[in-house]
Amino acid sequence: MWVRGCPGKMDRPSVIIGIHGLANKPPVDEKTRWWRAAISEGLARNEGLTHAGFNFEFVYRADLRYDTPLSGDGLLEPYRPHDGTGPLPSQEDAPSTTVQDVLATVYEGVDRIEEKTGITLVDDLILEHRFDDLWHYHVEQSFALQVRGRLIECLRKFRGHRILLVAHSMGSVIAYDVLRELERDDPDLRIEHLVTVGSPLGLAKVKLKAEAEYGDIRVPDNVGLWTNLADGNDIVTVTGTLEADYGRSSRGVKVVDRRVVNDYRRPDGEANPHKSYGYLRTPEFSRIAGHFTEGISTPTPSPMRQAGRTDEPALQSSCAAS
Repeated sequence: MWVRGCPGKMDRPSVIIGIHGLANKPPVDEKTRWWRAAISEGLARNEGLTHAGFNFEFVYRADLRYDTPLSGDGLLEPYRPHDGTGPLPSQEDAPSTTVQDVLATVYEGVDRIEEKTGITLVDDLILEHRFDDLWHYHVEQSFALQVRGRLIECLRKFRGHRILLVAHSMGSVIAYDVLRELERDDPDLRIEHLVTVGSPLGLAKVKLKAEAEYGDIRVPDNVGLWTNLADGNDIVTVTGTLEADYGRSSRGVKVVDRRVVNDYRRPDGEANPHKSYGYLRTPEFSRIAGHFTEGISTPTPSPMRQAGRTDEPALQSSCAAS
């Protein structure tokens, strides 16, 4: 079997593990199917992997806070394939000025004051009214333990695999906490590549909570690579970057920030640059996910490479993960 990945790793199976973000979700089977479909769409359109096979596991936690999953009229943002053919918009297509560019200057001042004083009135207001689940995650220990437990169980289930962990929105906060716990409690469990998408890890409140629990905020030592993807108009990501906030791991791994174009639109045409499906089919994510596909004897030439839109350092650094 031919495996599209890094030399010397063909004897280990690969798996992509996803964890979702804020708010209620569709039923677990439907949400899992839609995440897989969005990843497959990106692999086909951006990397030319039209019949890509990959192991996918989804960590679902919406049932821990909501009695009934979304369906019918309550399901406003289903997965739908993007119109057209060929590669989807990439970093090169992003607008030169975005919401993040405006927010960055304002929030950086607020961030410095909140971190220095420990008083996070602005973030508390944002979390309680905008990110309700994340607020409860920080104040309800039993909820936090349940959520973390599901991801820990999943990661341990695949400890013999090359793991790509993709965490969306609040899922990235959960993933960070779990990885810091596991670096202490289960140091032999390694994540080859962590990808955070639409992440609020840059909020001062989130950083202060992590610092209080772990003593510092940095890349977990059990992570081989950490890539952070943010659309310039996704306000959940605040400034859209994490490298300046999270120090290198003891192995020298740092956060790599990449601005992307999240092209998701609701059926009524309204854009949502925070939606997971849009992130999962970006060329930047497809390039990473392509190294975790299996069972393809002859990949189709990548449209991205044919168009000269590729990022070779990212491919090389994936091979460096242990």
